[in-house]
Amino acid sequence: MIKGKPLAANLLLSLGTGGLAALLTQGAGQVYGALRQPPLSLPAWVFPIVWSLLYLLMGIAAYLVWMRDSTGRNGALALYALQLALNFVWPLLFFNLQNYALAFFWLLLLWLFLLVTTLRFFKETPAAGWLLVPYLLWVTFAAYLNGGVWLLNPGT
Repeated sequence: MIKGKPLAANLLLSLGTGGLAALLTQGAGQVYGALRQPPLSLPAWVFPIVWSLLYLLMGIAAYLVWMRDSTGRNGALALYALQLALNFVWPLLFFNLQNYALAFFWLLLLWLFLLVTTLRFFKETPAAGWLLVPYLLWVTFAAYLNGGVWLLNPGT
């Protein structure tokens, strides 16, 4: 049975985190478009669409774990909150500070915490773990893009 308030709270947390990061990095598409890009780069307009879908999936996954009555639930949700905080900081490093090296290593840290979070979510409820898999794959791709931008744009 779906419980409206916990679902809304989890969606608000994830979508709100992404929305606030987007507000703080307005003009990111212009910054990104002006950089030399690695192969397989996507147009800037794709990123907000994909991230919005991923934040939606994250919120649903967190809700599923939230609804579990298990001893591991709080630890899994703490990891989720930590990776969400890491996620929030990355666009500020990349777009606002334009520190592509730091952003790359920050993204690797996010990837590591996201992997651990995903595994913990799988342990709590497999559906929640599966909902984070597209996010993990996207962050892997984002790390490739970030690393490529860093290497192709020295001195920026």
